This record gives sequence, structure tokens and C-alpha cells, in this order.
Amino acid sequence: MPRVALNLLYLDPGKTGGMEVVARELIPALIEAAPADLEFAALVNPRAAETEGPWQAMPMHEVPVDVANRFAWAHAELRTVPRMAKQIGADLLHSLGNTGPWAGEVRRSVTVNDLIHHRIPHPGLALKSRITGGLVGGGAKRATRVIVPATQTADDLVELVGVPRERIDMIPYGIAKPTVEATPEDVLRAHFELGDRPLVLSPSARQPHKNLERLLKAHALLASPRPLLVLPGYATGHDDTLQQVTRDLHLENDVRWLGWVTQPDLEGLYAASELLVFPSLYEGFGLPVLEAMQRGLPVACSDRGSLAEIAGGAALIFDPEHPVEIADAVRLVLVDRALRQRLVADGLEHARRYTWAACAEGYVASFTRTLAG
Repeated sequence: MPRVALNLLYLDPGKTGGMEVVARELIPALIEAAPADLEFAALVNPRAAETEGPWQAMPMHEVPVDVANRFAWAHAELRTVPRMAKQIGADLLHSLGNTGPWAGEVRRSVTVNDLIHHRIPHPGLALKSRITGGLVGGGAKRATRVIVPATQTADDLVELVGVPRERIDMIPYGIAKPTVEATPEDVLRAHFELGDRPLVLSPSARQPHKNLERLLKAHALLASPRPLLVLPGYATGHDDTLQQVTRDLHLENDVRWLGWVTQPDLEGLYAASELLVFPSLYEGFGLPVLEAMQRGLPVACSDRGSLAEIAGGAALIFDPEHPVEIADAVRLVLVDRALRQRLVADGLEHARRYTWAACAEGYVASFTRTLAG
């Protein structure tokens, strides 16, 4: 019976953003989609091992490394993970978090979500960007097969890393229906001090490529009384800069920085908001865009990375480098009732095409090709 070891070493619950969402949604779907003669095991760090998650539904093997220590993590990824995969009798080691081992006795495949460290390296983290970019590229180039969620990443792998296109499988992620009850709007507004203004939602980690500085500048261009810009997402070293921009633009009363929110609260924000605005400069997929569409929330988003591809004509698209365009898109969605209705209808129809069951079936097919090849 072939065994696939899932490398989840990257998983730092509560701090891994969209890649944690993928692990939580894809793993149960994989277990459901796999034929009876295919089994899975999970390689996890100690923090993930003690956190409730679907990886606990399969044999779980702990890699003794502090995932917050990037150098220790990289060493374990390259050395310990392939050895452990061999020890547990894996026939295939699949890495779900962009990076994977460069060598080992077990056949390897990897999911690469994006090449952000190649396309938009962080100027303040030059060394980390080079190391991470090197790990992503090195693992992809040496893997038997590479899985990507969108065409943009496939193109980047071919152009920037030199991965042959015939070794790349493009498998879009799915969008799960909400499994928790949304926090009621009145409770949500009271808890986060949101007042009674219309809400503009923009969930994302506070990383430079998320382009939140320009979003703030765009928000400042809206006429008073402005809607309230709500920004859930885990904190990063970029926070101080964003807070200073907020003060410089005198937006302290027009913006709420919520940090990481619970799933019921996020569902409540989707339900209570007037639109989702997503100004990122680069995304490998862009789950919030499809999540918003599935929940009947109109979307205005950037045309960069994979976003235009994923939005599929069901969002209002803007150039994210121009705050005026962002502001115009937000204003238009807020005031044009016919446009809102069209975006909601198109978004609901478009989001139905993305299911975790279809994603899992694609992964199983890719695993089968890798094992055979």
C-alpha cells in the first residue's frame, strides 16, 4: 500500500494565514478522495502537533524543531524531513507549504503557492527573502512534480526557476461553505468598536506586498463621512509603518486593525460588510476573494499576480499601484446598486466552480502520476 507523507513543517497555527486554511480544508478532502490502497501520514512541528487539526486524523510524526527559528526550520526541512519520510516507510513526500527537501531517498513533490520572494522581495528582509526564495526554487526544481493553484505561479516557475512546464500540475484550491455560525452583527460591532458606519473589509496579513499603505491612501481620498475600513490579519514587523501611515493620513477613526480573528468573527465580518477590497501586489491564489464571493459580498480587487485569473470577471478590477483607482472602485461599489447586484450574482456563480473535493481529486491524480513516474 503506497504511503504519502505530507510535509506540514511550515504550519504554525494562527500565524500561517492562507496556507493554514489550505491544510485544514485540503487534508480531510484528501482522506475522503483517496482510494483504499493509498494512505497518508503527517510530518509536523511540535506547535502543530499540539494544536487541534485534521493532521491528527492520520499517523502523525513530530519533527523536533522550533518553526519560529527560520534557520533551524530550513535545516530540518532539508535534512530531517527526508530522513523521517524514509524512516516511516513513505513512498512519496509531498510538501504543502511552498518549500521542500532538495534531496532524499523518497520521491518528492511540492505545492508552490507563489514566488513572492522572487517577484517582490522584501527590502527590509533581504537575507530572509533570498533564503526563502532559494528554498522555494531549489525544492521545486528538484521535485518530481510541482503543484500550483493558479496559472500565474506555473508561469513564474517556468520563467524564474526553470521548472519544465510538463512537470507542473495546476490544481485550483476550493472554497468551503461556512461551518460555524457567524457572530451577530450587533455583537461584532460592539466587540470591535465598529460603530454604525458601512464596513469595507480587507482581510490579509500585514506584509508589504499586501499593499495596505496604498489602500490607506485610497481610503483617505473618500469623502467624509467615510465607511469604516476593517483590516483583520495577523501582525508582522510592518505594523509600525502601517500605524504611522494611518496617523499621517489622520485615519485613526476611520480604520480598525483587528489582528487575527476567530472564524465566527470573520464570518460575521463577511456578512456585515458592504464589500471586500483586496489590493495585493502579488498573490498565488487569493482565497479571500473567492470566500467573499461565495458569501454574497461584492469584491473589488487588484489585477496583479493570479487575482484577475481567480476573480474570473466577477470582481471590479483596479491597478493597485494607484490609490485613486482603488478609491474609485470602492466608491463605485458603494453607490452603484446595479453594479453591486451584478457583482454579487456573478460572484456567487463563479465561486461555485471551486470545491475542495475537486482540488483533492486533482492532488490524488498528481500523487498517482508522481508515484508512477
